[in-house]
Amino acid sequence: MDILVTLIVGAIVGWLASALMKAKMGLLGSIAVGIVGSLIGFWLAGLIGIAAYGALGRLVVSVAGAMILIGLLRSLR
Repeated sequence: MDILVTLIVGAIVGWLASALMKAKMGLLGSIAVGIVGSLIGFWLAGLIGIAAYGALGRLVVSVAGAMILIGLLRSLR
């Protein structure tokens, strides 16, 4: 059940980030960007001392991390 929730939340986060960054990616790309971007977002938030409380705070940190990942991927092309 945890894996299914992770995939669904990853897809939502990836879709939101790709919509905000105007990136075109499929479902698998959105899931991958959402999951990896969430990890990046929480890692960076921890480095600068920000704690995400509540579902909205976690969503914002996750989407911000996914947006950073999309920006990094764009710069590598």
